[in-house]
Amino acid sequence: MDEIDRSIVTELQRDARQTNRELAQRIGVAPSTCFERVRRLHDRGVIRGYHAEVDPEALGRTVQALVFAQVRPLRRELIDDFQREVSALPEVMSVYVLAGGDDFLLHVGVPRIDLLHAFLVDRLSRRREVTGFRTSVVFQHHRNPAVAPLTAADFNGRNA
Repeated sequence: MDEIDRSIVTELQRDARQTNRELAQRIGVAPSTCFERVRRLHDRGVIRGYHAEVDPEALGRTVQALVFAQVRPLRRELIDDFQREVSALPEVMSVYVLAGGDDFLLHVGVPRIDLLHAFLVDRLSRRREVTGFRTSVVFQHHRNPAVAPLTAADFNGRNA
């Protein structure tokens, strides 16, 4: 990715609703060039789609938590099944498969703390493959709105 591609990716992450003409003007290229670059970024899988960012609290998810879970036995089939099944639970906002002491990280959002407790006791702990879990309640969440590609130059000679 060159500097133009990096600029396109950054700008689209900030505002994916802007027109091609607006995007081209912001990054300083012709609209035809911009259109072709965006198409190629899609083709290469750099841009996978567009979405609306919503406020979890506005959707009734005023209590959020990170749940670190361990499952056994560690087999691909069990890992795939667990990931698919917990992703379908209405409380679960994101699922991460991990390496290390924990096997999964679940980002959970519910309206009240008692419903978080119910999720942990009634849904998670009753699963046979879950051998343990620990939960951290989220007080605040801040997300970088634009994730830029990293290059060796970004580390100023430090070991990456």
